[in-house]
Amino acid sequence: MKFQRIKLSNFKCYDDADLRLDDGVTVIHGLNGSGKSSLLEACFFALYGSKALDENLGDVVTIGADDCTVDLWFSHAGGDYHLTRRVRATGAQPTTAKCVLETPDGNYEGARDVRRRITELLRMDSEAFVNCAYVRQGEVNKLINASPSDRQDMLDDLLQLGKLEEYRERASDARVGVGRVRDDKQGALSQLDEQIQEKEEKELHGRLNSLETQESELQDEIEHIEDQKATAEETLTQAESVLEEYEEKRGELSTLEDDIEELETTITESETKRTELKEQISDLQDRRESLREDLSETVAETDLDSADPDPETVDARLDELQSRDDELQSRIEDQRVDAKEYSSTADALTESAADLESRVEEKREQADELAADIESARETIAERREQVSDIDDQIADLEARFEDAPTDRDGATSYKESVASDLDDARQRVTELETTLESERESLAEAEALLEAGKCPECGQDVAESPHVDSIEDDREQIAELEETLADAREDVSELESEHETATELVETADELSTLENNRSNIRQLVEEKEAGLDADQERIETLREEAAEHESEAETKREKAAEAREQAEDCRSVVAECNQERQQVKQAIKHLERVEDLLGDIDDCDDDIERLREKRSQQAELNDQRRDQLAEKRERKQELAESFDEERIEEARNEKQRATKYIEQAEETLAEKREKRDELQNAIGGVTNEIEELESLRERREDLEATLEKLDTLYEETEELQEMYGTLRAELRQRNVETLERMLNQTFDLVYQNDSYSHIELDGQYQLTVYQKDGEPLEPEQLSGGERALFNLSLRCAIYRLLAEGIEGAAPMPPLILDEPTVFLDSGHVTQLLDLVEYMRDEVGVEQILVVSHDEELVGAADALVRVEKDATTNRSRVEQVEATAAELA
Repeated sequence: MKFQRIKLSNFKCYDDADLRLDDGVTVIHGLNGSGKSSLLEACFFALYGSKALDENLGDVVTIGADDCTVDLWFSHAGGDYHLTRRVRATGAQPTTAKCVLETPDGNYEGARDVRRRITELLRMDSEAFVNCAYVRQGEVNKLINASPSDRQDMLDDLLQLGKLEEYRERASDARVGVGRVRDDKQGALSQLDEQIQEKEEKELHGRLNSLETQESELQDEIEHIEDQKATAEETLTQAESVLEEYEEKRGELSTLEDDIEELETTITESETKRTELKEQISDLQDRRESLREDLSETVAETDLDSADPDPETVDARLDELQSRDDELQSRIEDQRVDAKEYSSTADALTESAADLESRVEEKREQADELAADIESARETIAERREQVSDIDDQIADLEARFEDAPTDRDGATSYKESVASDLDDARQRVTELETTLESERESLAEAEALLEAGKCPECGQDVAESPHVDSIEDDREQIAELEETLADAREDVSELESEHETATELVETADELSTLENNRSNIRQLVEEKEAGLDADQERIETLREEAAEHESEAETKREKAAEAREQAEDCRSVVAECNQERQQVKQAIKHLERVEDLLGDIDDCDDDIERLREKRSQQAELNDQRRDQLAEKRERKQELAESFDEERIEEARNEKQRATKYIEQAEETLAEKREKRDELQNAIGGVTNEIEELESLRERREDLEATLEKLDTLYEETEELQEMYGTLRAELRQRNVETLERMLNQTFDLVYQNDSYSHIELDGQYQLTVYQKDGEPLEPEQLSGGERALFNLSLRCAIYRLLAEGIEGAAPMPPLILDEPTVFLDSGHVTQLLDLVEYMRDEVGVEQILVVSHDEELVGAADALVRVEKDATTNRSRVEQVEATAAELA
């Protein structure tokens, strides 16, 4: 993998940066704090996003900017890739607004998908990238200072051995799980054996045969009693039938008496109704004559030929008139629609013409205004320039006021606040003195009044008897002192008021200076803006006048078309008026004919009602004849029923019913007892049957459980073997990696460290590092000097990088080797050895791209390409440039 290009926008201290990265050793050089490391952090951030940050996502955005963008172009395994990340920091929380990875196989979008794809390509996540290829500033001793277990985890993850441990742990978890399930199944099998033995000891089949025999004998007894009970029920039914027949006849006799009375009443009521119907028929005949008279008068108002028209003629004439009315209505609607369309067209054309004329006027006004504005702008520019000169003079005059002032311009407000505070205190002092003096004067006046009255001014006793008469002189002296103190305090207030007035004038002067300076800045900016816009305004004037001429011609055409449309609309309205007049005449004729039709209908209704009432009166007469026949028949049936009753037969039926009822009650009690006993036997039989079925089910479950246990035993052995296999494989691979890494580490350390004090470095299977001196004495890496530890760690990092690049099974594509300030802990002699290490990794190991960030001038000599980073002291923004020069010139 090789970085080809990095482009930044608002990333940390960079506003904009675009850097091409070539093969070989690239040294990014600059002073401390210039932003060199930020370039490498941008590459790391582009690959892994927020996982590459030790800080908040929003911290990558330049202060004052809303978002930042990082573009990284790189090649990998023969393919070209482009990665873009944009962070937005405008909301409550910074968010990744865009994350896209363009690959030869397609695009990946979203931070998670992109990070997952990068991890798959490089075969390392962000932490592995730092542990292998990216030696970050201040972390040069990271691997040395790590504990053996942490170092083991780091290197195992880099060498993909962590997956084998993960698989081994999964196999172990599976083995434990299978063991637990197997133990549970074994316990369940033991419980089944106990349940089966318990049920077999109950001799369930013998108990079932005994219970079934008892149940059969009891069922025979129940059937015998049920036969006797059926005979008794038949006797009871016959007795109840005789008694029911008797009751039915008694009920029928009562019903006949009620029916006879009801028929007599109904016949009387029907005769009354026939009389009422006769009167209704007479009223209807009178109403029919009145309707015929109205009909004659209404027909005279119509154009019908006959004075006594038939309904068919009236309907035909109504249809003719209604048809004519519909024709007129349709024509009116059509003409109205046409008139509306013509009017709408005329209004639209007029409105459009007015709009165009308005736009003509607006554009001409705009052109005139712009022309006037241009002239005014030129005059204003000259005036503004004069204003700037006047303001400069005013500013100089105002600044001169502070030359002999008690404060400068910046301290004017504070000085005013201090004087105001002193003035408030002095005024409060005057107020307090005035209050005290007023109180003393009142007390003195009261004392003098008492003294004139011959009383003591303090105790109110007679002057001759009081010892306090002379105290009034002390009061007068105290008032005099208060008056002097008050005069001094008022003088202080006057002086402070003068100082406050001076301070106020200074504050106003400072404010006026700020206003003038702001006005001068605004005027200068306005002059520049006005001068920049004069040419554009002149072109705008010509465009507006051309557009106004085009709009004026178009408006005239539209007004002519609008006049034609209004004339057509007026013609349509005239036709509508004529049709409305004819339609009113048609409606009046329809109204008269509808009245004729209603009257004919009313007359027919009267005829129908008269015929209906006559028919109803006739029906009432026929019904009364039928009721009289029914009355005779019921009276005859009543006589027959009264003669048919047999009292002796009824008494015998009552006795039979009583005996049968008593026997049935006794039989039901016996049957209930025997059925209850039979149910108990059947329940017992069912319980034994269920137990037999449960026994068979338990035996089947036992067979299934035994088969399951055999499978679980086999599965347990397989998971145990799988766990052991993954552990063995991981140990073998780790040993191979440790041996290779130890060899490469010794080769690299021998290259960069030319001291004869150490013989070799040992790396055991647990990744414990030991340095051996020439005399065989072991040392911990922490016991080395600072420079030796730094070289030791760089050697270890390079050995790990080399191991991953060459691979156990073959070469693998690796990211660039990145060294951020690797000379921090090195003296001048060790820096030279670091240069040898860099050249060795480039020339011997074959690392295609090495990026080194350093402020050390000695590293420049090893560079194939030099990038210089500088920071502007005013804007605090960094810029980057690629220095095109040979290695010798760089050195």
